[in-house]
Amino acid sequence: MMESYHPVFVKALDDYKLLITFDNDEKRIFDIEPYLSDSFFAPLRNSFVFNTVKISPVSIEWAGGIDICPDELYYNSIAV
Repeated sequence: MMESYHPVFVKALDDYKLLITFDNDEKRIFDIEPYLSDSFFAPLRNSFVFNTVKISPVSIEWAGGIDICPDELYYNSIAV
């Protein structure tokens, strides 16, 4: 069984990347660009919308209710 970690801090970076600190104090970079072809994530192509990212109760979210699973964020990101 995989461990589950939740974001406690998020910062939008250039090139559709996010710097995320998880509740295990690990900092990781997540690249959202591969997801932008999906219609659900397409609004994030707009840099204003992308930069609205914030912590939600269990993960992160953007304006308009766009969110992503914390396991997706953790296991598909790169440790800094």
